Amino acid sequence: MTRPLLLLGAALLFCPVLLAQQIKRELGDFDFTLGTTPSRSMAQGLISPGAIGAFHGGLDFSHPSGWYLGQYAPSMGLSPDSTLRLDSYLGYKHRFDSSLGYEVGLIQYSQPNIAGPDSYALYGGVSVLGSRFGGALRDTPDHRTGTLFADFGQLPLLGVDVTAKLAHHRLGKPFTLGDGSQVTGFSDWSLAFSRPWLGIDLDLIYSDSDLSGSGCDAYSGSNTYCDSMVTLKAQRRFF
Repeated sequence: MTRPLLLLGAALLFCPVLLAQQIKRELGDFDFTLGTTPSRSMAQGLISPGAIGAFHGGLDFSHPSGWYLGQYAPSMGLSPDSTLRLDSYLGYKHRFDSSLGYEVGLIQYSQPNIAGPDSYALYGGVSVLGSRFGGALRDTPDHRTGTLFADFGQLPLLGVDVTAKLAHHRLGKPFTLGDGSQVTGFSDWSLAFSRPWLGIDLDLIYSDSDLSGSGCDAYSGSNTYCDSMVTLKAQRRFF
């Protein structure tokens, strides 16, 4: 995925005449989706979440054969305290019937405005009766992460979507704490309940890790905070 493709998406995302949450079009044999949330099923649970208060969005192209590619920007770097971040992906999805399918793919994580190598993740999973279960392995020179992801779909009667994520992080070099002890790896997890309300997306998220106290100095995981935290987030989509 190239910079011109992203800039085209950004221009469309912020065009004031667009009022839908997602825009879908047919381009030849491809289905094209433009939106402010990632449109991929397995990749949606594994790519970086949008930063709070940051402009974000992405593009997705899918083919009837099952192949797809896309690019999602968790942050477009438009505010002074943010930087451009890109998650680009290529994958294949197949359904045996309406209740069972599988998906595999590759994600590239990059920050074009910051020097340093990109990182990559292999992901895959299955869809069973409306629920999705996936995993990913992300490897960088100084950090290896294995992630398990589950989307249980919408709970009956309550209309609440439930998702869970568990990740284990292995550091390339041990992190030395102030007391001389070392951290070579850690795990973190999160549980999220989501539902729309009056045009607003409400998310109640519980997150935690197995680090605490001074050990949190070594934390660089998936959650915003190292310690146990409950977050209530309300987000209004402009389209």
